[in-house]
Order: sequence, then C-alpha cells, then structure tokens
Amino acid sequence: MLSQKILGIDTETRPSFKKGRSHDVALLQVSTHDTCFLFRLNLTGMTPAIIRLLEDVSVTKVGLSLHDDMNSLHKRADFTPGKFVDLQKHVGELGVEDLSLQKLYANFFHQKISKSVRLSNWESDVLSDSQKLYAATDAWACINIYEELCRLEETGDYQLIKIDEQKN
Repeated sequence: MLSQKILGIDTETRPSFKKGRSHDVALLQVSTHDTCFLFRLNLTGMTPAIIRLLEDVSVTKVGLSLHDDMNSLHKRADFTPGKFVDLQKHVGELGVEDLSLQKLYANFFHQKISKSVRLSNWESDVLSDSQKLYAATDAWACINIYEELCRLEETGDYQLIKIDEQKN
C-alpha cells in the first residue's frame, strides 16, 4: 500500500443504542483504486504495520470526517498521523454544504451509495458480504471524490449551485 500515490481510508464502529455507551473502532478500511483492505481491529488491534501506514507521510490518505476517525483510532493506539486529506474540510473550503459521503458522491457522480448496513454489528465474528461491500465502497469512494475534486479545481469546470429546500 505504501507504493500507492493515494489511498482511501475509513473506519466503522459498532453502533451503541444505549446512552453513554460506546464501542471501540472495529474496522479500518484502506483502499487503492482497485482493491480494498479491511482490517478487523476488534480482532487484531493496531498492529505495527497499521501504525506504520497511518504514520506514513509519503502516501496521501483521503477520508471523510477524519477528525472522528483519528480520535477513534487513537483510542486503540498512540500514533502520529501522516499525510491525510479530509474531504469534508476540502469541499467545505469551496462552499459545498452537503458533506456526507453519500451526498458528495451523488453530487459528483450522479450515483447512489447504499447506507443500509451502516448501523450493523461491525464486531461480528464474520462480516456479511453486504458489510464488506459497504465498507470497501466508503474507502474507495473517497479516492474517486478527491480525484474528481482535484480535476474540477484544476480545470475550473464547476459551478456551485445552492438549492433552497424550503417546502411551500
């Protein structure tokens, strides 16, 4: 993975439906353009190889709401984050207001990303195929959004349009 120019990154945590109770991050997804690696942190913990990847400063790692992901990962192990780009911060600086991955992907590519398994148990002994696809898609989509964003900024081939969503 350290030979790549860019990686998409995301995490998943088992949801808690009780006030005051939370769980440690269970899954780290790291994607290239064509392969996504799913690290079951609830089973392996933060291995030296994972920490080395997260601390690397040569490969750009792109994610969404990275502040939350970094806080969750820091609860598992101490490390110094390397080269990261937070898509929410990047698009926010341009004036984009829809900051969820699903909305960003829909706005950039006119395609929908399903979020149906988002609140599933990420600590299950075996992840379902739909969980694996969801997790991989989130990390992979970050690469695509970032590269399209860079292309649009370079070409100037975009226009921000604010849509008033007030009901009549």
